[in-house]
This record gives sequence, C-alpha cells and structure tokens, in this order.
Amino acid sequence: MPLSASLARGVAPTTPGVLHARTVTGELTAPPRQGLTLRFGRGEKPEVDLGVGIDDLRVSRRHGELTYRSGQWWLRNTGQQLVRLPRGRMMHVSTEPVPLAAGYTPLFVKGSGYREHLVELYVASHDDQGPVSRRRAETARPETWPLDDDERLLLVVLGQRYLLYEEEPRPLTYAAAARQFAYLRPQAGWNERKIEYRIEAVRRRLHRSGFRYPLVHDPSQGRPGDNSLLHNLIKGLVESTTLVPPDLELMEDDAAWPDPAGPASSA
Repeated sequence: MPLSASLARGVAPTTPGVLHARTVTGELTAPPRQGLTLRFGRGEKPEVDLGVGIDDLRVSRRHGELTYRSGQWWLRNTGQQLVRLPRGRMMHVSTEPVPLAAGYTPLFVKGSGYREHLVELYVASHDDQGPVSRRRAETARPETWPLDDDERLLLVVLGQRYLLYEEEPRPLTYAAAARQFAYLRPQAGWNERKIEYRIEAVRRRLHRSGFRYPLVHDPSQGRPGDNSLLHNLIKGLVESTTLVPPDLELMEDDAAWPDPAGPASSA
C-alpha cells in the first residue's frame, strides 16, 4: 500500500487525540489510550513500531518513544543522536519528555554526513477538517506553485534550513549549494553559475504569476542582494506548502537527481 501524502497537509477528521506518524518507510495511526507507547528507530518490529533511517548506522535501533499519558502524547529521545524539533529545538537522550501540540509536528533525526531523517507526527484535534483540496486553490489564486523536478531539487537544497523548521532560516548561498551537490551527486554538474541561472528563471516566472513576495529587483527601492530575493522565494514556497519537509528525501533518492547525460546538466 503506498504511503499517504505529507501529514503537513492535514489528516481526515477522526477522534481528537489520535496520533498519526509517518516516515519514508512506513506510517501508523494510534488511539489516545493511557499508557500506550510507540517506538521509532532503525530496528525492526517488535523492537520498534515505525522504522526511520533503516540504512543509517548513526540512527539508533530504538531512537525515540511516543507515550500517551495525562491527555497528551509525550516525545522522548532514546537514541544516541540528537532529535531536532521545529524552531531549532534539540532533544538529547537526557532531555525530559516534551508534549506534542495538536496538529503537525516534524522531527528530524540526525544521521550520517548531511543526512537528516524525517518523522512526521500529527495529533488530531476537534478542528481538523481533513486535507485541503488543491483543486480549490487552482480555481482562484493558486495555493501551490508549479516546479519541475530540477527546480524542486535545487530549491530543496538551497532551502533545506526552512524545511528543517530552523528559527530565522536563511538560504544556502549558490556556492554552498554547489559544494553540497558536489558531495551528494558529483556527476550532476550543478555548479554555482548553473544554479544561479536556473533559480533566477524561477523567480522571474513566479513573479509574473503573482507570487506573494517580491522576487525581482525594484529600481525605485535600490538593488537588494540576490540572497534576499531567494529568501522571499523559498519562504513563499514553504508557506504555500509547495515545498514540504518530505521533499528533503530528494536529497537522498538517486532517482530524483538529474541525469548527467541529459539536458538538465548540459548547460
């Protein structure tokens, strides 16, 4: 059975307190039952209920627990690596358990090298109306913006700090992104100039489409740096859910990278 869409887009209405959890390799739903504990990590069932980072030896076999008590789900880090929460908050194995708020919470388990493994969590509430249909957005002002595969991949690398929900994130520079591409996929040939040229084309196209934030230079206001315009681009794409945390998986999926023999790398 294929995995559902990102939990960032909501869940179908259900009993308040129900926990939905999702990773690259699986998903589960659990009722709000006193004392119930769910475990996630690199191990297999019955050691864990949800696999994460199953090919990464930096991830512990039992890396975290979710326990329902006192009317809330509580998260505890039981692994050797840190767990990152939104706004840059870190959890160590010695950190006290923290309660999950209703709605969407992404967790990031640090792995090897650049790898960060996403665990999506969603605690149902009385206000859940189910996933929002994209068709409704397309008949008026678009809620999401079209990106081709190369554009999405470039923006995920440049905007990874936004997708990690760091506090006050800034985009990677084109030079830093090119260095990361060289590390992750050296055959793709994404150098600094190619990245800059492709992103400028995206900015101009979305500017003409009525993007929420400024994406081109306004001569009457002086000339802002490209980094400010890139920040506007990534911020707007994340806020509109055009880019969501599961897109970070593109940085690990060989099939998603441009074919160095194809048109995408021939500039």
